[in-house]
Amino acid sequence: MGSEVEQKENPRKCEKTVNGKIPDTESYPSHQSLPDMEDITDAITKKENAAEKEDQNDTHASPSPSSSPRKSGEDHASRALDYNNEDGKIINTYLRTNSYGQERVLQPHSQLPKPEIPPGILQKAPPPRNDDVSSLDMPAIGKLIREKSNGWSSAILKRLSSLKDSGPGSDPDTTPNRNRVTEFSLSGLKVVVKLKNEEVEEEQRFTMKGRISFFSRSNCRDCTAVRRFLRERGLKFVEINVDVFPEREKELIDRTGSSTVPQVFFNEKLFGGLVALNSLRNSGMLEQRLRDALSVSCPAHAPAPPVYGFDNLEEEDPTDELVPIVRFLRQRLPIQDRLMKMKIIKNCFSGTELVDSLVQQLDLGKDFTRFKAIEIGKHLLKRHFINHVFGENDLLDGDHFYRFLEHEPFIPKCFNFHTATNDSKPKPAVAICQRLTKIMSAILESYASDDRQHVDYAAISKSEEFRRYVNMTQDLQRVNLIELSENEKLAFFINLYNAMVIHAIIRIGCPEGVIDRRSFYSNFMYVVGGDPYSLNNIKNGILRSNRRSPYSLMKPFAAGDRRLEVAVIKVNPLIHFGLCNGTKSSPKVRLFSFQGVEDELRCAAREFFENGGVEIDLEKRTVYLTRMIKWFNGDFGQEREILKWLINYVDANKAGLLTHLLGDSGPVSISYQNFDSSINS
Repeated sequence: MGSEVEQKENPRKCEKTVNGKIPDTESYPSHQSLPDMEDITDAITKKENAAEKEDQNDTHASPSPSSSPRKSGEDHASRALDYNNEDGKIINTYLRTNSYGQERVLQPHSQLPKPEIPPGILQKAPPPRNDDVSSLDMPAIGKLIREKSNGWSSAILKRLSSLKDSGPGSDPDTTPNRNRVTEFSLSGLKVVVKLKNEEVEEEQRFTMKGRISFFSRSNCRDCTAVRRFLRERGLKFVEINVDVFPEREKELIDRTGSSTVPQVFFNEKLFGGLVALNSLRNSGMLEQRLRDALSVSCPAHAPAPPVYGFDNLEEEDPTDELVPIVRFLRQRLPIQDRLMKMKIIKNCFSGTELVDSLVQQLDLGKDFTRFKAIEIGKHLLKRHFINHVFGENDLLDGDHFYRFLEHEPFIPKCFNFHTATNDSKPKPAVAICQRLTKIMSAILESYASDDRQHVDYAAISKSEEFRRYVNMTQDLQRVNLIELSENEKLAFFINLYNAMVIHAIIRIGCPEGVIDRRSFYSNFMYVVGGDPYSLNNIKNGILRSNRRSPYSLMKPFAAGDRRLEVAVIKVNPLIHFGLCNGTKSSPKVRLFSFQGVEDELRCAAREFFENGGVEIDLEKRTVYLTRMIKWFNGDFGQEREILKWLINYVDANKAGLLTHLLGDSGPVSISYQNFDSSINS
């Protein structure tokens, strides 16, 4: 788009209109032509002379009763006159009669498209103009000036002088508005149009050759503010979360002298934290500082983006002291299929074979006896290197069958098991959960919306943070869950459930139908503490104390299952507002701490009900609840008890309405909202 409105050479588009329609050009006689400038000026002169004579005869004459009353100087009637310029284009000119009986020439707006001459009509016209008044024929203007010396001709002279300043012969360097930007100043509207090349050049001026990096930690308010600050301004940055990449904390201390976050770097130069960014923004110097610092390419000694790697590069996790014995037994034990209780048991060995191998092949000293071999076997069982085929927790010397963890039939379904058992010394369950929480918090802060209602699963799957999380889940294989307290179990399994849902959506996709949904919750597993845990096992087996899931006839864990020892003793109905199953109607994804899990669950329930989880219609005496309460009504109680329970978790207005409905002894209906099972992506 140029600075002026271009006109196309299509004569049919500029034909006169008759009664609002465009007639065919063939309807015009070839000899008919439009009035030239002399006709216009003659008409103006005659009209002005007649008006002057009329004013002299009757200066107090009133306007005609047939005409509408208007203000002085306002137009009353008009007729259009067309003339041609030398390029063959028609310029529409209007002769309007004002309240004094005078006619004056009104030109079309300079930015409006100019009509074109019909075929067969060619006349010369004055050169084009760039001002608000269209081009006029210079000889005609001269004649008009000579004939009339009134105020109207003086205005024309002023316009002509302005034309000389902005005409084709003027100096382009001194011509106004030479920035090649056309401004349309209309009533109530201003449109600024830039040439495409200028837009590209402007974008190139803002293109950063350098890099913005900032060190952060999970669940840090200042880090969240810096992240939002950079995103709102469209600035690309590299975030280095020292909770996800602990090996970078030493680099942070070396570069800044402390481990305080956030710390923002422009290339290799330390800029500061949130206070420095706000100060620069308030002073209006942010853009200039960015241009100065990032106009050059990022040097090699600047903070590097996170790359593929592992935690603790210099310090490897200590190996379990029983690993040498396990490796020996993997090679010497006769692992094969056995028949017992009319069942074929695959990839197993007996307790006797284990004890015999330890006694005969291992040199453990003179005092080594069969009893000590059994004690070693019990330690192997406790450390989850081996499992009893039928779930017993003790090792016996006899025809009792055992398997190595990697030979369990559920292992192919476990997405935290990679080819071999993690032989590192088991870490405390609390430490593993804290590490999991920090990594998942960093993932959500970077790849989820601020309200955590929407998650970018595609971006998470490609991130280094997610790869570190998958590596960390191998530490769950042989963790000891028995040592967890009730609140620690609650936080541990809620956080694990929410993390597993994200992992499951990335690996197998979001379920679409009933069958896919059942498979999604039952077949995606982690091996935790030597046992398999699906999403259904965690929610209904552990957190709901082994209760049936909706529309199911069986409990998650059978009698005698080792996992029953880990299940919580008392069901807390608030867990349903802390678990996110990846759908739009489920609560938002969040993570919980060991110390404040109870308070955090109450806050999650209040937030869920404030955002549409409950609606009350006082006229119909109906309460509309989330469908989750219907599915798990056994956790909440009877309907009237549910309404009493809700009073503690809704705002004051809804609490008052519920109290009114429950206090007047009238019937109260409960209806359940539709549940949107589409993915929260």
